[in-house]
Amino acid sequence: MTFGFASSPAASLSTPTSSASRVLEPAEWAAAGIPLLRNPREVVSGLHARHRPRPSTAVVAVLDPDERLCASASFTRRSAAPADGWMFRNALLSQLRRVIPHDLRRRTPVRTAVLLYCREGDARWTEEDGAWMWGLRDACTLHGLRCGAYITLTHDGWQVLGEGRGGRRPNAHSEPEPFATADAPPPAPRTGGPVSEVLRRAAAR
Repeated sequence: MTFGFASSPAASLSTPTSSASRVLEPAEWAAAGIPLLRNPREVVSGLHARHRPRPSTAVVAVLDPDERLCASASFTRRSAAPADGWMFRNALLSQLRRVIPHDLRRRTPVRTAVLLYCREGDARWTEEDGAWMWGLRDACTLHGLRCGAYITLTHDGWQVLGEGRGGRRPNAHSEPEPFATADAPPPAPRTGGPVSEVLRRAAAR
């Protein structure tokens, strides 16, 4: 379901004059108290299956307190544009406003936004990653969400930056895996056969 919103005053803030402060270093990110994902592989596999990201694709997702997906959106970063946290913040905020209402009226955020970014290169931190981190943190503040994990997807696999957790699949060029079993409907009860007939007779006694 898509929601429409009026422009927030925060979105019309003037562009900062320097981009130096719009990048978060790995140490700053680790010290920010980002909540850990209980099952990062399930989150990554689910987003990968839904959005099928390719290099330069960002997927922002909102999770409830039980780590169930509330909403998600994907978009492609323009490769010619410089890595700028302020621009990334605006892009993320635009996507969040499009897919889910804000939680600004809450005293404490209850939902968490995570970002999966598919890019070329290896899994090592880059300045572009730092700009995405800055943008995610700021977008979460302006939308009333907790800032969650930043995950990179490269040809090496996926990695939750700042946590040291990752895996080889999915990766930037792999085919989507089936949805997690938690997303699948429960199997229909089996009927018929000799065992079912025995149970039916026992219940009728």
